Amino acid sequence: MASVPTSNTPDAQTTESTDDEDSDLSKTEIFDVLRNQRRRFVLQYLKRRETPVELGPLATQVAAWEYDTTVDEVTSAQRKRVYTPLQQTHLPKMDEAGIVEYDSSRGTIHSTESAEDLSVYLEIVPGNEFAWREYYLSLGAVSCALVAALWGHIYPFTLVSDLVWATVIALLVTVSAVAQVYHERNMRLGQQEVPPELGYDADD
Repeated sequence: MASVPTSNTPDAQTTESTDDEDSDLSKTEIFDVLRNQRRRFVLQYLKRRETPVELGPLATQVAAWEYDTTVDEVTSAQRKRVYTPLQQTHLPKMDEAGIVEYDSSRGTIHSTESAEDLSVYLEIVPGNEFAWREYYLSLGAVSCALVAALWGHIYPFTLVSDLVWATVIALLVTVSAVAQVYHERNMRLGQQEVPPELGYDADD
């Protein structure tokens, strides 16, 4: 009787491994594309609009964000410095990554379903993120030191009961977690009218 291949056969394992690698590669490519600020500005603009946009208004708004000015005050030279690289480099690369659909003949752009489901935080931008990992590591180290002091009956920590110290630590962890959730929500692209890394109000 001929044997029936199962999910444990080498071919099945190879296919599953290949699918995982393709998925990981796609995610890596997406975040590599979005490490560029100008591309993040493009996605920010698109996430606030439900219909396809034209390249001209997009370039003008991105230029306004880059030059820290308003749309009405963007000069033709500033707009051109943004328009040409968007047209020739950034939008084609974002289209290739599947983040946007760029119709170069019509000059229209809109975000894809993949972009709508993508949560992008400024943690991917070196120098602009709050180091939450380091913060929690420090908080953990302080908590461990406090516990060690209580076990060793070291003065003046013994002036306060263990229950009070435990309450303080629990409150610190809870408040920190709430602050992180609030921070990351505000740092998500498309959450507000302007890119979160700018941190100010500007005309749309």
